[in-house]
Amino acid sequence: MEYVFVATGLVCLFLGGDWLVKGAIALSAKLGLPTFLISLTVVGFGTSMPELLVSVRAAFANAPGIALGNVVGSNIANILLIIGLAAVIAPMSSTSRSSKRDLVVMLAATAMLAMMLYVGTIGFGFGIVMVVLLALYLAFAYVQDCAIGAGEIEEGLAHITPVRVGLLLVSGMGLLAIGADLLVRGATVVAADLGVSNAIIGLTVVAVGTSLPELATSIAAALKRQSDIAIGNVIGSNIFNILGILGLTALISPIPVAERFIVIDGWTMLATTAILVALLLLGRGIGRIMGALFLVLYAGYMITMA
Repeated sequence: MEYVFVATGLVCLFLGGDWLVKGAIALSAKLGLPTFLISLTVVGFGTSMPELLVSVRAAFANAPGIALGNVVGSNIANILLIIGLAAVIAPMSSTSRSSKRDLVVMLAATAMLAMMLYVGTIGFGFGIVMVVLLALYLAFAYVQDCAIGAGEIEEGLAHITPVRVGLLLVSGMGLLAIGADLLVRGATVVAADLGVSNAIIGLTVVAVGTSLPELATSIAAALKRQSDIAIGNVIGSNIFNILGILGLTALISPIPVAERFIVIDGWTMLATTAILVALLLLGRGIGRIMGALFLVLYAGYMITMA
């Protein structure tokens, strides 16, 4: 039955994330926000709602290994798996001033988390720091990007009725809450049955499962040759995963750090983030060959779980 919980939870997270993002984009379009700001905040943070709810639920369920594994695993998957797949579909690049700023913020947040891992426990104090940094970053991004002006929004989403927007938002949040509960409940029991740690389950099944909204959004953007949305989605998601999700989770319950996060996963997350930032800041972009290499690297990383 626990495997049914996991599968049902993943489906609920995927549908809930998709509906929430669509509703949020439509709402943002009516406010006249810039395209990259929407992809960074509304899309990027909206697709991270599964990670948020799963991590908070894991904290309350006394399974902090799932919470940390979820965030670290999702950030690695966002870059190697999602950007890799999107780049194979269509080469990606981003030259906007906003994306360069946010790439630096993402790298700084990732480096900060990598250093926190060595403390051994991500506690209340770290949680406060991360939440405050997220609030300051959002305020700065909003003020700076609103001067750019509104961008183009998908026609079908820009003109949906306010009632449908509300239904999408409420239904999306509801499905996310149900999916998070089922996934954590099932994954915890599955981990015990298989004799593996909560950290491994968080880094694999939970991380990939909660990244499904980012995967769907980025692939859709790649098919439409909208690389700014695909890249902004991943950047925003990774920043929110670290500063928002881990910050809020640490406020609820201290997060102990398993040894493998220090030895393998923290360094993998930092290295993949640095590679992505370097490729985009140097203007090289990510072509199909590099996208395929990202996928190979992700397969190699998953082998370390065996």
